[in-house]
Amino acid sequence: MDIEIVRSRFIKHFDGKTGNIYMSPGRINLIGEHTDYNGGFVFPGAVDKGIMAEVRPNDTDTVMLYSIDLKDRVEFKVNDPEGPKATWARYIYGIVQEMKKLGVDVKGFNAAFYGDVPLGAGMSSSAALESCFAFALSDLFAGGKISKWDLALAGQATEHKYIGVNCGIMDQFASVFGQEGKLIRLDCRSREYAYYPFNPQGYKLVLLDSKVKHELKGSPYNDRRNSCENVVKHIAAKHPEAKFETLRDCTWEQLEEVRQEVGEEDYTRAHFVLGEKDRVLAVCDALEKGDYETVGQKMFETHYGLSKEYEVSCEELDFLNDIAKENGVTGSRIMGGGFGGCTINLVKDDIYDTFIADAKKRFNEKYGHEPAVIDVIISEGSHKVC
Repeated sequence: MDIEIVRSRFIKHFDGKTGNIYMSPGRINLIGEHTDYNGGFVFPGAVDKGIMAEVRPNDTDTVMLYSIDLKDRVEFKVNDPEGPKATWARYIYGIVQEMKKLGVDVKGFNAAFYGDVPLGAGMSSSAALESCFAFALSDLFAGGKISKWDLALAGQATEHKYIGVNCGIMDQFASVFGQEGKLIRLDCRSREYAYYPFNPQGYKLVLLDSKVKHELKGSPYNDRRNSCENVVKHIAAKHPEAKFETLRDCTWEQLEEVRQEVGEEDYTRAHFVLGEKDRVLAVCDALEKGDYETVGQKMFETHYGLSKEYEVSCEELDFLNDIAKENGVTGSRIMGGGFGGCTINLVKDDIYDTFIADAKKRFNEKYGHEPAVIDVIISEGSHKVC
């Protein structure tokens, strides 16, 4: 990211004095999709793209913000009970309010920021924005004493209370806790986490953004969540002596016991979730051994499950996955909730150029536009740049 862009705009739009520059990254999730609300594991990592902001206290009770990307300026009082109307500014307003609840004596400040996280690619630009300002306010007004977990939870609370998005914790967690060259296995039930090395020599990690998002009728995510909860309810009824809260607590044998009762659709969806739980753990073992071929195999298995069992893929994403297979890509799958967005691909260096060229050509021939190519490197979480 370009520090000079932020500094020049900060100087231009405020009083000519400089402040501190902070950065928080977007994220990828290597494997572990639709597992968070089932009490399972996710496997995210921070990337080398995110939000960068220059921030300086201004000795008033007013927050003065400039979005470099949108060329928009917004101001609000620290204690304003309503907050600004502009959505982008409400993310920062929410962080101010949540940090105050943590005991941080937030005063007025000037800030200019920009981002290079591609919008719509499922890399969590909003979480990067929240994490960047939470980290900055902790550093400026609390001496950096706010814990990483509290910073992440402040971002999640901002989404829930001020934006109206009932998100999980993975995006903010990855943005705050990320480490260069490491992925993080997060237990969504206990919040325990562990770092795993990710430094695949001879490979590149690349996203292919289909640039499509299908409009869906009804509540497809809620439908799938309800399917999972229905299976758990039936298993729990057969085993009153045990405690079942989510599919995380269930075994393959118990799933088979209720197959006829719950119906094939709910069974198949639960089958994907149990398989995904096992795949995440298999990837952990493979990464510790430096076995990226197994990592790639599990990525392909996840795509198949998301497409055929959980049914959250779409024609365009399946097409990109097929192209990856045909080009000998090590691993490829949908990344994110599905129904559009991007695939994440683990590609050997020696076939990278051929794969990208083939994917762009064939996708353009079939759908009338090329997929966006987004190379990513696993990088550091929220930090002070200078």
